[in-house]
Amino acid sequence: MKPAGVVRKVDQLGRIVLPKSLRKRYQMNEGDPVEILVQGDHIILERYRPKCVFCGNMDRVSEFKERHICANCLTEMNGLKERA
Repeated sequence: MKPAGVVRKVDQLGRIVLPKSLRKRYQMNEGDPVEILVQGDHIILERYRPKCVFCGNMDRVSEFKERHICANCLTEMNGLKERA
């Protein structure tokens, strides 16, 4: 993990401001979801990318009934439907 060399204070509501240069570099825009991860003593912020509820894959994920499903699992499910 490479330090960015930026120090920010947490406000009374627990918020911090990400510098514009970091938001621009990592293509983070207002309203974008951010995932908060904890790894040991570190707090990690990542742009949120939905994962398949079945296999955890993050490639070619679509939403169905408020659940995320990857193309591979969807194809496999369609195969099960055809066999029934």
